[in-house]
Amino acid sequence: MQDSAESAGVGTASAGHACAHDRAEGGCAACKVRLVSVCAALTREELAGLEALSQQVHLDPRQALFQQDDRAGAVYNVTEGSLRLSRLLPDGRRQVMGFALVGDFLGLALPERFTVTAEALAPTMLCRFERRAFAGLVAQTPHLLQRLYERAGHELTLAQDHMMLLGRRTAEEKVASFLLGLRARYGRIGHESVTVELPMGRQDIADHLGLTIETVSRMLTRLDREKAILIVPGGVRLTDPARLEHLAAS
Repeated sequence: MQDSAESAGVGTASAGHACAHDRAEGGCAACKVRLVSVCAALTREELAGLEALSQQVHLDPRQALFQQDDRAGAVYNVTEGSLRLSRLLPDGRRQVMGFALVGDFLGLALPERFTVTAEALAPTMLCRFERRAFAGLVAQTPHLLQRLYERAGHELTLAQDHMMLLGRRTAEEKVASFLLGLRARYGRIGHESVTVELPMGRQDIADHLGLTIETVSRMLTRLDREKAILIVPGGVRLTDPARLEHLAAS
């Protein structure tokens, strides 16, 4: 089994540079990701306290940050890249629960052990915070707690949307909804574009939508042929969003 970054000790920062963003100056206050993450709620003084708790984590593609059932001893903020969140079912099948993007926090749920495995889809950087220390900071910072509540509400909405995707929808409707949902998530972090980056593979999309990889490929080809999308290297261009929205609303 591949060693996770947590168990391998990846990300231990030096005392002189605790922040995870590879900046010699400015620290968390200069981080572009701060404005799209829960950190936006903090003052400069509070950011300094957060930075003192931060450790740097770098992941290579396909490297695990943590494994399902690992002890949940830390929380993480994604500052660059993306991760696949998957769960191994009792019968050995894999279910992709979702994808973590820039600005997302991982490990905020209450269980003492992680319920998913988190693996990098691309070169990825994160801020790591020891869980008890982070909880102490949250207890002293009510407006940070409010932002965490908002983040939890967003994650609940994503979970509800995923449940609907797995429900009584056609394969084409599932793929259209997935692409629009991903575009909306990129939009939340300021990445407005008609081209939707797909760092995950088609097998990942299939395991997320409850489809086969052949069906996902067939639906993408059909949407491309119907000129609703244009398949490009690394993603798809949404050439007819209205068509996709009609499918997603079905």
